[in-house]
Amino acid sequence: MTSTAPAATAPADTDARSVTDPQSPEERTGARTQEAAALIAQAQSRIDTLDDRIIGLVQERMAVSAVIQEARITSGGRRVNLSREMEILGQYRDALGKPGTSLAMTLLELCRGRV
Repeated sequence: MTSTAPAATAPADTDARSVTDPQSPEERTGARTQEAAALIAQAQSRIDTLDDRIIGLVQERMAVSAVIQEARITSGGRRVNLSREMEILGQYRDALGKPGTSLAMTLLELCRGRV
């Protein structure tokens, strides 16, 4: 009995663009025109830069929070100050609405460190 399925073979030569970037700018951005794709790509690049800064700030916040927690514990206090956390939750909620509360909770969780 002979198989009718084609043998899986890799192309003999592939250009570098298809290996490293198989999608066109329009496919990557979801745009329907080159002009829109260019605008979206530029804005996405800006978002990537902002995300890098946000991640850096969160890491800095985590380090500062660790210092505060260590000082509390060393002085005989508790690691977490719930009234301070409520202030932070309110600040984020007031600035960003209900999703701000979720964001603040995530930040607080990240900054509490390991128990």
